Amino acid sequence: MEHEKKIEASAGRVEDSADRRTILAANRTVFAAERTYAAWVRTALVALASGVGAKATLHGVVPEWVIILAGTVLVLFSAFCFGAAVWREIDTGAIDPHPEVRRLPRVLLIAVNVLLGAVSIAALVGIWFGQSR
Repeated sequence: MEHEKKIEASAGRVEDSADRRTILAANRTVFAAERTYAAWVRTALVALASGVGAKATLHGVVPEWVIILAGTVLVLFSAFCFGAAVWREIDTGAIDPHPEVRRLPRVLLIAVNVLLGAVSIAALVGIWFGQSR
């Protein structure tokens, strides 16, 4: 009889432990998704700055068409990365493992990336039609 009680108590601890590990794994999943989102945005911001910087600093060093081509490619890549960040966030959000930590609001992430995408488009227009020094 006492042996059965020990087995039941042990099974309860194992079950609680497994539930806790599941919650912790869900928390790690949320943090990993946020790190991935941040990496996409960080890459996009660097590409955007590089594209604008190419237009601002390479005048007179290389032909104008090379500057415009490099700036265009970098700025378009930044717009792609902003879109990919949102897509990844929406895609990973479909699987909700019920973590303890709160996710960043999706609406906020999408709004920020739409704004940054608009900045990319404005930078692209500036690269194409902006005056060189």
